[in-house]
Amino acid sequence: MKIHLQIMLFCLISTAAVAQVAPAIEWQKSLGGTADDQAHFAQQTADGGYIMAGNTTSNDGDVSGNHGNGDAWVVKLNASNEIEWQKTLGGSLYDYAQSMQQTADGGYIVAGYTESHDGDATGNHGGDDAWIVKLDATGTTQWLKLLGGLDSDRAFAIQQTTDGGYVVAGYTYSNEGDVSGNHGSSDSWVVKLTASGTIEWQKTLGGTGPDAAFAIKQTTDGGYIMAGVNNSNNGNVSGNQGFIDFWVVKLNATGAIQWQKSTGGTDSDQAYSIQQTTDGGYIAAGSTYSNNGDVSGNHGNLDLWVVKFDASGTVEWKKTLGGSATEQAYSILQSADGGYIVAGYTNSSDGDVSGNDATFAFDVWVVKLNATGTMEWQKVLGGTNGDLANFIEHTADGGYVLGGYSASNDGDASGNHGDNDFWIVKLGPENLETQNPNRVTNILYPNPTQSILHFTRPLKKISLNNLLGQKVLENAGGEFINVEGLSRGVYVLEAEGFDGKPLSTKIIKE
Repeated sequence: MKIHLQIMLFCLISTAAVAQVAPAIEWQKSLGGTADDQAHFAQQTADGGYIMAGNTTSNDGDVSGNHGNGDAWVVKLNASNEIEWQKTLGGSLYDYAQSMQQTADGGYIVAGYTESHDGDATGNHGGDDAWIVKLDATGTTQWLKLLGGLDSDRAFAIQQTTDGGYVVAGYTYSNEGDVSGNHGSSDSWVVKLTASGTIEWQKTLGGTGPDAAFAIKQTTDGGYIMAGVNNSNNGNVSGNQGFIDFWVVKLNATGAIQWQKSTGGTDSDQAYSIQQTTDGGYIAAGSTYSNNGDVSGNHGNLDLWVVKFDASGTVEWKKTLGGSATEQAYSILQSADGGYIVAGYTNSSDGDVSGNDATFAFDVWVVKLNATGTMEWQKVLGGTNGDLANFIEHTADGGYVLGGYSASNDGDASGNHGDNDFWIVKLGPENLETQNPNRVTNILYPNPTQSILHFTRPLKKISLNNLLGQKVLENAGGEFINVEGLSRGVYVLEAEGFDGKPLSTKIIKE
């Protein structure tokens, strides 16, 4: 399917203040069997369908081929939201998918961890191993890789890099096998793989306490930004506030530390998601129990916490969000208007939270912040049982897709098969009470741009030409390009979608 991009040039952007309204649910789908099924990832695919990944202990309903105990489960939906194919991955023990991405060849890369030594998980080093599986576009396994040592090693995040390889982040307790340099207890662990899964380099990060990475992204300079937690104040860690802290680490292209930042209070503060922002800084989201140190405004118990960093790791602003019960953020992304969308869960019905009808269970919670952290809208989704979002991503129509799980069969959720189900929810574009008729939304943003042009899904063979037809920038592919060095003006972007068919559109460099 061709990717059609139409960007209106020189459109008049209204500067009048407008009230924003939370996007509506366009559709939702529960997927699974009679046992426990939990999704950790959802993304729109190049053909207009969706891909989901997580874990299942079912072997009925939508699930078939379970290898025993719990398997990783990957589900492909077509553009009509029907199951196109499903794939259980694993061995006779427990196997988990924590992160996934559609790759530039139209296939998929899956990361997680496995306890198994058989089936789809051969070569285990001992304990549980980080586990990487490459699938083609139809879900057939192309290769798999187990990474680790004799102790526990887990992967929580993966991204395809601009060279066609992959960067993986998680934690390790090992100090042998594929692992070296452990500082004691668990370390954050970053591994760079080639396109075929061979280790290029690995880096253990931390101190003598337990440290872990939950998110990693390649940055525009070819390096990486990692987010997670630390409970150390030695080794690679400095500035710990007294217990478990948000930990953000900037690495160069070969894994050397450029800077690190420990942020939080004297209680537990954990970062689960991070993204580079269009100004060259970073936005991170997670949770906090603290109400001192770097944290203020806690509503009671566990709050969702968002922290904005500049390019050198200095905190620009932070925001606690929640009510008197429990909130947690698992995913954050920058929106097309320069604000931020956060997704996780809540079981409050006060403070910043409204619309939660469950007395004791938790609901999916989506929050929109503006560029300086002020809340613009919030939306609670779910039913009377537990509902949670692990991931949110842009869709081609300017809306969002949520991936998580639901035990409900009422309210916003229907079709539950029993226990927790994979739950995918499609939200429409954000609505403005005063609409700008020239406002357009697509799979690249922001346009116009001063520096970073983001794509909501990776493109390949990217080039920019000026209006004389001269090529001024070329990139092998990825999720963004940096146009900061170009002169102001109009350029033609040419690239390929996942189907190999060309696309062409105009962008404005301010």
